[in-house]
Amino acid sequence: MLQRRATIGLAVLAVVVVLLYELRDVLVPFVAGAALAYVLDPVADRLERLGIGRLSATFLILAVFVLGLLLALIIAVPLAARQIGALAAALPGVVSRIQAIIAENAGPLLERAGGAGTLQDLQASVGRLVGQAGSFLVNLAGSLWSGSQAVVGILSLLVVTPVVAFYLLIDWDRMTATLDGWVPPRHRDTVRLIARDIDRAITSFIRGQSLVCLLLGTFYALGLFLIGLNFGVLIGLLAGFLTFIPYVGSLTGFLLSTGVAVVQFWPDWPWILATLGVFLVGQFMEGNVLQPKLVGDAVRLHPVWLMFALLAFGSLFGFLGLLLAVPIAAALGVVARFAVRRYLESSLYWGEAPLPAALPLAPAPLPAAARPPADHDARSRA
Repeated sequence: MLQRRATIGLAVLAVVVVLLYELRDVLVPFVAGAALAYVLDPVADRLERLGIGRLSATFLILAVFVLGLLLALIIAVPLAARQIGALAAALPGVVSRIQAIIAENAGPLLERAGGAGTLQDLQASVGRLVGQAGSFLVNLAGSLWSGSQAVVGILSLLVVTPVVAFYLLIDWDRMTATLDGWVPPRHRDTVRLIARDIDRAITSFIRGQSLVCLLLGTFYALGLFLIGLNFGVLIGLLAGFLTFIPYVGSLTGFLLSTGVAVVQFWPDWPWILATLGVFLVGQFMEGNVLQPKLVGDAVRLHPVWLMFALLAFGSLFGFLGLLLAVPIAAALGVVARFAVRRYLESSLYWGEAPLPAALPLAPAPLPAAARPPADHDARSRA
């Protein structure tokens, strides 16, 4: 019976994965709409408790969301696109200037240490590394762009997503109750416990990490703007946005801002060190204040596991994979921890005997009637 259930489960999982891969472009607006409905459901529930009907609350929430999205598309996106284009055009000059600075200051030392060809090799290595990094970023952006537009296009994503979110948000409570009723009664408490843990992990990460990205992006942008760094606001916002992937945002912003600062401020070291200080302070705030307070320990998503999930799902399913990576990673983490707990409580771990209610720290003393005679220990030693 167990083998048959495992076979059926693996077959269903394989079918789901194949369907996700084949329909990854068509499913993007529907998955995005479901994710939007999931995030906004607590807001709709709160408005319902205030006396607003579910339909009116849903319409109000999505109207505010669509209005904010339109303002972002009209105002922020063209400005960001121009800034990104200017930064991409300036990067080759930044690389060339950094190579010239290396040749000017470290050239004599490197030539004495390793011969005349060492400096040229170093410059060539820096050029190849920057070129490969740029090619990787361009290919990644191109794959995500083509993956999200291959069939439905970006327009359908913007149009279909709010409609899907509207209908799902209206029926969200009814759908969850229906799914709960499909669970066999003997397993219902266990499934509810796992579902609550998954919901807590996903919501804590998405809401907490979104606030962390917003606060860090604002801090980086403001700090680099006050320093006077070229493209400082863009680099700061980009670093804050990429903070959703642990360490990627801070590392990207650090490398970009350092390269631009070296080219712009060289040889004025205080401003270069101030640029480095912005990211050091931001990392201290993220690790010691923002992450513990806003995200907390309920998520329990290891950064390595999260980075692997985002990169793997993004590579396999494009933009759809990025939408599904965090929920699936959180769900798998919760299920894995539950399975480990059950294993540690099972006879497979303890042997044939069941798990004791509480393991004694020391052997309990025998009753007086069951104790051996007083001279038993003496005879045993003899």
